[in-house]
Formats: sequence, structure tokens, C-alpha cells
Amino acid sequence: MSDEISAGVHFPADDQGRRSTTTTTRGVLADSVRGVDPELAQRIDDTGDWRKDYVDHVHDVTAASAGSADRAARIATDGLASMRRRMVLVDAAGDEVPLEAAELTMPTGSAPFGTESVRGTAEPVTRLRVPVDGREIEGEELRGQLGAWVDRGIVEPSFAAAVAEVIDHPEWLALPGHRALLVGAGAEMGPLETLLSWGADVLAIDLPRSRAWRYKKGLASRGAGTLTFPVDAAGDSGADVIHQPGEVLEWVRRVGGEQPLAVGMHAYADSGVHVRVSAAVDLLMDALTDDDPHTALAWLATPTDAFVVPPDVVAESRRRWAARGLALKGAQGPLRAMGRGRLFAPAYRGTREGQPGIADVLVPQQGPNYAIAKRLQRWRGVAAEGSGQRVSFNVAPATWTRSVTKNPVLGAAYGGAHHFGVEVFQPETVRPLMAALLVRDLVRETPQREHPEELFSDAAAHGGLWRVGYEPKTALGVAAVAGLPGSLRRRVRG
Repeated sequence: MSDEISAGVHFPADDQGRRSTTTTTRGVLADSVRGVDPELAQRIDDTGDWRKDYVDHVHDVTAASAGSADRAARIATDGLASMRRRMVLVDAAGDEVPLEAAELTMPTGSAPFGTESVRGTAEPVTRLRVPVDGREIEGEELRGQLGAWVDRGIVEPSFAAAVAEVIDHPEWLALPGHRALLVGAGAEMGPLETLLSWGADVLAIDLPRSRAWRYKKGLASRGAGTLTFPVDAAGDSGADVIHQPGEVLEWVRRVGGEQPLAVGMHAYADSGVHVRVSAAVDLLMDALTDDDPHTALAWLATPTDAFVVPPDVVAESRRRWAARGLALKGAQGPLRAMGRGRLFAPAYRGTREGQPGIADVLVPQQGPNYAIAKRLQRWRGVAAEGSGQRVSFNVAPATWTRSVTKNPVLGAAYGGAHHFGVEVFQPETVRPLMAALLVRDLVRETPQREHPEELFSDAAAHGGLWRVGYEPKTALGVAAVAGLPGSLRRRVRG
């Protein structure tokens, strides 16, 4: 059976049997705002060049969400409902049903997964340690580094305060009271290695690729926790949540244990597969939450998206724009004129003083499927927290991951980002910092928010993208030119 009609989560087929990502993702985004802004929904419906115009539409949907807490909650609920109406679950016979009507069960004749575990041999790391510039820092030195990042506008003050809480409470590191379930466990930005070093108990779902699993098992053996994972009848480690969602759910239910699960969604895929895996994990989260309402949900937010940010962020960005030196203003003036205002534009144009703004950091090169996949995850986080569920959803900074370095435009732009006050982090620095936020989110009191979008602005580490004076995408091309030599050197070394 071809991948187009294989069992699992898919885009719906039209009358000719084609499964269009554009029709579905555009429809989902339009449906999300149809109940609060019908004119915006119609503009999205009427989009002629979806791959180009989606950037402005996602910005506008974010702005619509900023209008009120009720609007934000409605957009999240309606967007998720549209995804579940449109995306389908296909069975082994090729029959499909919308996700809203699907039940995750073991397919007839399928063999259940076996289970293997790897127990670590090291002593648990009992203090938060973060590699920075080739050295591991902790305690007061780490606090000083957090303060320096805040002073430079690289992270929000609430991020520094949250990490400081973990410094003060090292007993949180081993994830007491929870068992982690990581989907996409091998993700470069994921918390697997860090949690295992802290002594946590981790269930792992990832694709059955032998070399990648050898690496994960090695991490577990060198760590202090326990890694537990599914094994198929042929002895291969791993599972495919898109094509085997019922089998994965059956395995998790069987091995999950009595402690509440903290389900982390870290899976990434190219093109429309990213939307499919996000929808499949949403199904899994639904079922596990129905099993146990104390199930916690966790994601990482990409900094290259559109976010509602507090008024103080807008004010700081404007201060930085005004504080540019005369030489810089003089050099940028002709470029702005040549680009008809599309180069070096000030951030948060049109935002009234004292009002929240929209940090527009969408990168067109990542494509609409990526943007909608991340939006589905964000909507689920808003809806889950709104229903009283424990949620961890933190913005991670721009990071030198493999997915960035293989994209020549992004790699070059990241290489030149420091010229514009943006810091790109190394993965080994980001992983323990974001894992620290995760454990803190799982033990703290449930926050009371005035607006659902605060789920993302609270404790954000955006690398400076929110507080720079420029609208980031208007400096992207210049940053790419400045960073091109370094990008070429990295690609040659790679």
C-alpha cells in the first residue's frame, strides 16, 4: 500500500483522490477566525498564492487573537475543531473517517509492541548546569548569565526568574511525581538527554531508525534515569505515531504506570508530514487526557512565529529603534528608500503606546505547513490550559540545529543575526534551559492569566527577536548577506 493510502493520519482526499495540503491548511486557518472575524476568514479563503500570502494571514490571525481573552480561546477551539473535521484517519482497508469521529484502537490482526528499557549507570546530576561558550556554569554564575541575557534583551525577565527557581529547587530535576512521555524523543532541541542525566523516568516514541536508537540507548546508558521504548515483532525499536497511532496508544496505556504522564510533543517533519504528526499527537493527547485528567502536556514554541507581546516589549523595541547611531541611520536610510520601506522597518508599526504588540517573526522559507503545524500545537496548548490542564509551552531561542544549517537562507540569516542584536544559541545550551522550564512548569501552581497568549510570552527566550528595533523579516535579507561567508564555511565543514 502506498504512503498516500497507508493506514494512519492523512490529509483528506478530494473527488480525484488528491490530498491537498494547501486546501486543508488554508481552510483550517480560515475556520479558526470565522466566528470572530468573518472578513479575515474570507480573505484567507480567497488567497491566490497561499505559499506567499500565508505569512500575512498568520500575523492577522494572531492579531485577532490579541483582541480579547474570549477571542483567543474561540480561535484556538475553532481551529482545532476544523483540523479534526478535515484531517482523517485511514484504516488498513483504506477507509477513512474524520479525526473528530475516530477512535484509536489496536487494528485487527496487529501485534502489540513489546517493551525494552535501558537503565542509566551514572549518578544523577543534582544541580542545574548549563554549557555556555564551552564551559558548564551553575549557581551564581548561571544567575549572572541570565541577568546578562535579560539586560541585552535576549530573554524575558520572566525566563530568568523561572530558571532561577530551578536553581533554587534542584529536587525538581528528576521530575518528581511525573513520568515523561516524549514523542519525537530524538529531537535535537528535546529534553531527552537532560532528563536522563537528572535521573528522570522517560518513555520514548520515535521513528524506528536503528542508528538513531543506538544513540538514544547510549544516552540512557550513560545517564542516570530510565529509558523505556516500544519494540516491534521484528525486534526494531521505535514506533511511527502517524501510521500506528492505535498501537502507540495501546503501548502507552500498558506501560505508563501509576504516575501522571507529562506528554512532550517534540516531533518534527518536513512539508505536510509535520501537520500530520501534529494531528496524530493531538489524538494521542486526547486519549491520554481522557484516561487521566492529571496528564500534563508540553511543547516548545519556535521563535520564528507571530506572538502577542506585552507593552513593555514594544516600548523597549521602540527605544532601541530611536537609539540607533547617526552613522547607522545614515547607512540604512538609502537602503530603506531603495526597498520602498521594506528594509529595516521599525517593529510594531501601528501599535498604540501602552498596548500589546504582534512580534512578527515568521520566516517565509519555513513554509505554510510548518506554520500551521505549530499553530495547531499552540491552539491545543491554549485550549488545554483553558480547561484547567497543566501545560508547558515555552518559546525557545533561535538555535543552531541541523534543520537550520541545512537551509542555506536560514543558515546565512542566523549567521548574520548578531549584527542586529539577535543571539543564536548552541543546542547544548538550550536543552538544559528548556528542560528546566519544563520541570518548573510541572511543579508550580497553575498560573492565572489575563489572556491565553501569555502562555507563550511568559518565560520566553526569543534570542532578542522580540526586542530588536527592526521588524526581523525586514532585516532578514541583509543578515543573510552578512552571514553568508560563515554559512558557506559551516556547509563545507559539514
